[in-house]
Amino acid sequence: MRILVLGGYGLIGSEICRSLLKAGHEVVSLSRSPKAAARLLPQVEWHTGDMRRMLNHAEWTHLLDDVDAVVNAASALQDGLMIDLDAVHHLSVKACLEACELRGIVRFVQISSTGAEPNAPTAFMRTKAAGDDVVMDSSIDWVILRPGLVLAPSAYSGTALMRLLAGFPIFQPLVMSDRRLQTVHVDELTEAALMAVEGRIPAHADIDLVEAESHTFEDLVAGMRNWLGFSPAVRTIRLGEGGSRIVSLVANGLGHLGWRSPLRSTALQVLEGHVNGDPALWHSISGRYCRPYEETLNMMPSTTQERWFSKLALMLPLLVLVLSLFWLMTGIITLFQMQEATTLLEGSGTTLLQSQFMLASAALIDIALGIAILFRNLASKVCMAMVLMTLIYLGTATFLVPDLWIDPLGALLKAVPAMMLAILTRSLITGH
Repeated sequence: MRILVLGGYGLIGSEICRSLLKAGHEVVSLSRSPKAAARLLPQVEWHTGDMRRMLNHAEWTHLLDDVDAVVNAASALQDGLMIDLDAVHHLSVKACLEACELRGIVRFVQISSTGAEPNAPTAFMRTKAAGDDVVMDSSIDWVILRPGLVLAPSAYSGTALMRLLAGFPIFQPLVMSDRRLQTVHVDELTEAALMAVEGRIPAHADIDLVEAESHTFEDLVAGMRNWLGFSPAVRTIRLGEGGSRIVSLVANGLGHLGWRSPLRSTALQVLEGHVNGDPALWHSISGRYCRPYEETLNMMPSTTQERWFSKLALMLPLLVLVLSLFWLMTGIITLFQMQEATTLLEGSGTTLLQSQFMLASAALIDIALGIAILFRNLASKVCMAMVLMTLIYLGTATFLVPDLWIDPLGALLKAVPAMMLAILTRSLITGH
């Protein structure tokens, strides 16, 4: 079969693509960055597309050539600088379904979520429910899969949140510690999607993919901490409603700058409403329940890279903040202490006006870089600009005032670790 997978570049979508390819199917998908997607999954036929803009059925026609079925695994957590939930979850799905009906495609698999209801407390769940409704109202043979908290070897969404929290040393901070959740391994979700595509699940089935038992979020994080090989926390700090709100407000602010923190309000509100479903229908179709949480952890690898992610995920926002403050403050201090700064260039052969121009230009560049790194879509390039500007500063200072290299306070020497910090931050951002 030839299958169109929406959201094929995401965690769940990419795993579904791999499962379909392994079963011998041909897979086509779309991405805003098809070249980057092709590096991840070269066997997939990638097309350029942005579901936020594909709101008319005519925009889907070229993707549906010779397609036998569609799997919609596209998802976004919260509205932000680059995200429009209603467009991704609802309007684009409606347009795609209209195109499928016109082209005679009869099978559509929708990856939704437990708790997706029209009156849900979050836009994520409400827009997911709106997308589910247009699927169920269509004339296509549809199947809706509603996974619980998806666990995978790769860190994603709720899994990333648990790994991040489990990475705290000594103390264990927790939000929504008493909320109950049911999990599912990503392999079980991809298996169900494959069964649905191949017609091994009855049409119009609306299935919760969850384990039989539920767990408190505190127990899940403790299990994740143990799985990572970290020592038990000396003390657990349970944040109340006020503390959780402050954390989510900060994360939401970062979300508007493009940083997709797993601590944003939508993620916490989803936890607050619990993540539960009824596994009975899946059991009746497949003859089994989804694996329990403990068994899922036992079958996943826990290696150095998992522990590195857990620790570095905690460090990345701090590294960005430190770099931002460092460059902002160096620029501001230079502007406010211009007279003292120009004395450093006395005897370098430059005039007072030239010295002031160089220092003021450098200060404004520093401030601009300190602000720009806070924007996610600019941060990687800004880190490289910081490295370049540091090299320029070091080279200029070496030429004009070489004595600064032996300054007792290490004025130039301290720039080297700051430059390495920018290189490290860029490495984490590009791999995040």
